[in-house]
Amino acid sequence: MTSYADTIRASFVEAQTTLNAFLSDPVHLKPVVDFAAAAEKTLKAGGLLMSCGNGGSMCDAMHFAEEWTGRFRGNRAALPAMAFSDPSQLSCIANDFGYDQVFARSVEAYGKQGDLLVAISTSGNSPNIQNAVKIAKEAGITTVGLLGKGGGALNDQVDIPIIVPSATTSDRIQELHIKVLHITIEAVERSLFPENY
Repeated sequence: MTSYADTIRASFVEAQTTLNAFLSDPVHLKPVVDFAAAAEKTLKAGGLLMSCGNGGSMCDAMHFAEEWTGRFRGNRAALPAMAFSDPSQLSCIANDFGYDQVFARSVEAYGKQGDLLVAISTSGNSPNIQNAVKIAKEAGITTVGLLGKGGGALNDQVDIPIIVPSATTSDRIQELHIKVLHITIEAVERSLFPENY
């Protein structure tokens, strides 16, 4: 029987392999640079950073938003960001319009031209994320997709697709998604608030 130590070490190695696969090809880093530039442009123009996802990806969307409104590395002005995660709003929209519309209706309610939407889907095929991206693009909102498993349908729908290579399970994909979110926030904060570094 495999010991916990063996299982845990193998999981860490698998996570490391996923990160190495991402870092080994510059094609994966360029969209992260584009994401940081788009987020900074949005904030400088007084726009809103929005994010959405299902399950663990919703947790990542919420984590992304709170880092901007709270503190990341050091104290600085609060920055406008929100995750579509309010259970009363989500359940109301799902009840009235269907679960496929829960994020699209929120983009319609809060988004405006010049804003940015971070759409998170480990499969790249979540219908409610695709609908949110469609509404965002119609409104002139820049869309970033944090994706896995080849990018799925969203690969061709978002402006900036960031795809985790090699990983086949949601947990390994999400682990890299949160790294991308944290590193993007750090890059933008270093530019806007260099005194914090």
